[in-house]
Formats: sequence, structure tokens, C-alpha cells
Amino acid sequence: MFSRISTVSFQGVDAANVDVQVQISSGSVHFTLVGLPDKAIAESKERVRSALIASGLALPAKRLTVNLAPADLPKEGSHYDLPIALGLLVAMGALPAEVVEDYLVLGELSLDGSISHVNGALPAAIAAVSQDKGLICPASCGSEAAWADENLKIVAAQSLVQLYRYFKGDITLSDPKPRSSPQAAPTLDLADIRGQETAKRALEIAAAGSHNLMMVGPPGSGKTLLASRLPSLLPPLSARELLEVSMVASISGELEDGALSNQRPFRAPHHSASMASLVGGGMKAKPGEVSLAHNGVLFLDELPEFDSPVLDSLRQPIENGVASIVRANYRVTYPSKVQVVAAMNPCRCGYAGEPGHTCRRGDKCASSYQARVSGPFLDRMDLQVHVPAVSVKDLISPQPSESSSIVAQRVARARATQLSRFTSMGLDITVNAHANARIIEQIVALDNESKALIERASTQFGLSARGYHRVLKLSRTIADMDGSEAVQRIHLAEALSFKRSSATLAAA
Repeated sequence: MFSRISTVSFQGVDAANVDVQVQISSGSVHFTLVGLPDKAIAESKERVRSALIASGLALPAKRLTVNLAPADLPKEGSHYDLPIALGLLVAMGALPAEVVEDYLVLGELSLDGSISHVNGALPAAIAAVSQDKGLICPASCGSEAAWADENLKIVAAQSLVQLYRYFKGDITLSDPKPRSSPQAAPTLDLADIRGQETAKRALEIAAAGSHNLMMVGPPGSGKTLLASRLPSLLPPLSARELLEVSMVASISGELEDGALSNQRPFRAPHHSASMASLVGGGMKAKPGEVSLAHNGVLFLDELPEFDSPVLDSLRQPIENGVASIVRANYRVTYPSKVQVVAAMNPCRCGYAGEPGHTCRRGDKCASSYQARVSGPFLDRMDLQVHVPAVSVKDLISPQPSESSSIVAQRVARARATQLSRFTSMGLDITVNAHANARIIEQIVALDNESKALIERASTQFGLSARGYHRVLKLSRTIADMDGSEAVQRIHLAEALSFKRSSATLAAA
């Protein structure tokens, strides 16, 4: 007696096909699992046995062998329970093979026979669509899987008994519907920030072109407040971006009740975070914060307090938009197209350069503290702005400030301009920050006066080739915000003014 059930193994956000082969043969009573299973899968035979008994079905007193093919692909996770159980039911003759042969199956079994939630329902559903198959999954995963395709046949059951009775024709199951998270009213508004007009301008430019931003200033100057208002300036996720973000969240188990949200991710890991938690990794190679923030914002507060190797490990994911986790026996990639916002104090005591303050350790206080952040990491910051302490006058008698909704409209117009430009060029790019050097040189044609300006600035600030192209991207975004077809000298000068902050910081 032999049966086959189709399921998947998750390789990053991709789903690789796995064939669950079940054989019941004569011989000593034994239940064997082969095919490079991890500990969770090896323990599934006890969960499957108990779930079948709780459902009124007992395993035969024969030799049971389950093979997870391909045998050389490492398998991990508890979602193999349900495929194994269905394979046993088919091999025992309790279910006809044809009723399950056109489905991908995943689900974890409880000892009482109920089917528990598992991660990765959305990538599995997308794999089922590509193979023109249906999907059998836990009831709690149904609404998540329904986002893959409206024509996808989904059987979302609460228990093994319910699934058995459905295939026997005794009951019907309703088709799950896609569910969205309710959009909460924004509570953080840019109008709450007193003063800091230069920093607000930098925040708007960063939002318009998805540029990386670093803010340097004393404690209490509003760096964290500014960063927390950035999501209120960003447009909602497009359909494609929503799918990409949700697939990473699904693999990580961070989709609440299977509901998707079109709000951009905002991740703010603590500075004690490890390299694996930021980039990804661990025993099961899970996505890190840089991937969970895909198509959104990664906020690094107290930047020099992060371990230097941890910060430097972010350089490749930030630059390439992909986090690659390589181990001896596998290689996994997760998307990591993020906008990095960093905040730091100028020195250990926090007040270097502030009027009326002198560090007790002198210039060494600032230089040793800033040296904790490497030059290559700083080179990836498009805008570096000084955020001075807010005066008491600004707090007592605040000037009228623009709300996030008004600024978000300008950001949306600038992004629409960029999308239209890249679409007309036949490029799959949405914002200036994601354009490569060749493309940015093509869309930024500098006149002689601007070329002379950036040549002088390059010598004065020591711009690298990367820094040069990032200045061009920044100036293109500023021109888009002004509605200008060409990048003019004034746009380039403003872009360079934010690089001047980095030169001043390095000199300190």
C-alpha cells in the first residue's frame, strides 16, 4: 500500500516541491521517517499517531515508512504533519488517492486531531497557483492563502476529522476570503515636532526618493520623534510590494490572523541586536530585521551602540536589496530593499559641538565615539543632517508647522514623477534611490556650472564613486519635488549640503 502527497519546503520566500511518500508493508511494527527531517518533523510521527487515534482511526500494526523526497534536501518545520497524516489515510484505504492528488498540503496536527496554524501559507499558496493545484491548510491560514489568487481552490479545515468528512462528501467547507488589517488612524504627525525645519526638509526628501538618512544631534533634540513620523509621509504599499512584504511576514509568522496590511513596515531593533537577528540566520535561517523591513523603514537608533561587525553586516543587504544567508549545507536569500534611518549622538557625553558645552575628554570624546561607525557604512547614507537642541522659545511659542498629510501629498507627487519616468524607460524601478549608476547618470544631465560645483565638492568632501552617484540621486529627487525636468545647480547644491554634514562629522 503506497501513497504520495505533495507539500513544500521553504527556501527563503520560495517554496520547493516535496513529495511525501508513504508505504505500509508487512513486517515488524515500526514507524520510520526518512528524507533529512529535522527534530520537529522527526517528532511528527507521535503527533500524527495521536491525532489519528483522537479522530477514531488507528494505525495498522505494520511497518510504516515515510520518505520526504528529494532525500538530499534538508526539511524543517511542523507543517509536514498533515501531509503525512493524509498520506497514511490514503495508504490505509480510508481516502481515495484522487481526492488529494491535485492539492498541496501543509498543517500541524495537535494531539486531539485539530489542525494548528503554520507559517508560510502565502508562499505555499503562490506555489500551488504556479502548479495549477489547490491548497489544503489550517482554517486559521485560509484568509492568508486566499490572497494568492481568487481562483485558487483552498480547503481550510479545523481538524483532521473535518477534513476527512469533507473528502467523504459528508460536509462542505466555505471558501476562505482575503482579509485586510483595519487601517488605524495615524497618531504620529509631523506637526507635533517643534522647530527642526532643516531636519524636516531632510525627512521629506528622504521620503520622496526612499533615501537613507542619518541624524546626528544631542539627546532630546527630536531625532527619534522625526524618524517615527516617516511612515506617515510614505505612500501605501502597491499590490506587488504588499505581496512581497506579506511573504516575508508569512515565513516569519508575523501575519496576525492571516490579515494583510498595505502600511509600510517600520522596524526599530534595539542596539543589542545580534547579527543573525538583523541580517537573518539562526538554526532555521529565518529573515532578519533588514528583510522584515523590506519595502519599508529600518530605524537604527543609538547607531554607535550597535556592535561594529553587526552594522557592517548590513552593508551588503542595504546596497544590493537582498540578504544572503550562506551555510555549509544551504543558501537562502531574502529581499531587503529598505530605507535606512539612523540616529546618533555626536559623542559619548552627547553634546559635542553644542554652544556652551565642552567635553571633558576634548575632541577625543567625539572622534572615538564616531569611529564605532565605519566609513563604508556612512558612505551609504544619502542624507546626513545635524539636529540641534530645540530652544525653549520653540517649545513655548511654537510656529505653525505642516501636518504629515500635507507633506505626504508632495511626497506622493514626487514618487509619481519618478515612477512615470522609469516606466517610460521600460525599467522596473519606482524611486530614484533604487536606480543604478548608469541609469542615474542618464537621467541627471549636469550643465557645466553644476559639473564644476560637484567637482569642487568632491575634492573638498572626499566623495567616493558611490557618494558621487548618491548625490546625483538626491539632487534628482529634489528636482522632482520642485517639478523640474532638469537637475539645476540649486538642486545639486542642496544635495551637497547634506553631504557637507558628513564631512563636518568626520572632521569632528
